[in-house]
Amino acid sequence: MKPSAAGATPRINKWDDEGREAVRVIVVAPALAWRAGIRALLSADDRLQVIGEAASPSELDLAPPGARILVMAGSDVFLQELGVAVRTMQPVSVLLLVEDDPGAARALINLPVHAWGILSLDASAEELSAAVHALAEGLLVGSPGLLSSLLAGAPVELSGEDEPLIEALTEREAEVLQFLAQGLANKQIAAALGISEHTVKFHASAIFAKLGASSRTEAVRIGIRRGLVML
Repeated sequence: MKPSAAGATPRINKWDDEGREAVRVIVVAPALAWRAGIRALLSADDRLQVIGEAASPSELDLAPPGARILVMAGSDVFLQELGVAVRTMQPVSVLLLVEDDPGAARALINLPVHAWGILSLDASAEELSAAVHALAEGLLVGSPGLLSSLLAGAPVELSGEDEPLIEALTEREAEVLQFLAQGLANKQIAAALGISEHTVKFHASAIFAKLGASSRTEAVRIGIRRGLVML
């Protein structure tokens, strides 16, 4: 595990100008140049704090405590390693940066993480910052093309372990679930449907209960598997 700056110990307590604790991030990438580039982009946002970096998920056991987001660039082998590492880091979210085809990233859908997202390795500092903050709120995030391609490869048939829903989703709940799958925040969903943000939260709670989910990411994952989300 590398410190956040050469020869320096990461500052664990960092606060933004409004007194809010910064979102703690660890950068994971095999190439030093990649890690340096990602760190530089993240450092443009004072609300983010890179507390460490690793060349692979297997090094995360040496990571400083308290990371909320893993920003990761690497191969599909990394995702296999990541499945083991994140079980000791919950709750943690993962943002995967890919060069082109997101197909290898489909393992993200089944990882035991708080939330996940996918962006191009060429994402701008603004895109990267927005994605990290969205993940910190538990949202599913990603550029439209990559996210659609990734979700399109997810299985939609029922598995043998899925129990029938106690109660079917209402038409409005199905609409809200679809927007959740697109990574929209409650305020955005409310504006799109012409309802209050409080009502959106009510529908989301009902969706979680009916699907047996504890988070947005899990609800979307179950919705995809059950064929409730239109891809």
